[in-house]
Amino acid sequence: MKAAIHPAYNEVRVHCACGNAFVTRSTHKGDIGVEICSNCHPFFTGKQKLMDTAGRVERFRRKYAKKDAPATPAAK
Repeated sequence: MKAAIHPAYNEVRVHCACGNAFVTRSTHKGDIGVEICSNCHPFFTGKQKLMDTAGRVERFRRKYAKKDAPATPAAK
């Protein structure tokens, strides 16, 4: 490995909008501000919400509920 060609790898403090802060290492100089972190991200917290925009989820369920229902036998 060649000497003096790699960037400085310093400890930086990361601040999240939720108030969480942690220390990591990066080539970035100074503190880093993020909007979302693993402490508040819905995937990691398990608090995901299903956003129903303009009733699309309900419309999807109604559309495919008809196909999933068992067919009634024809009367002879």
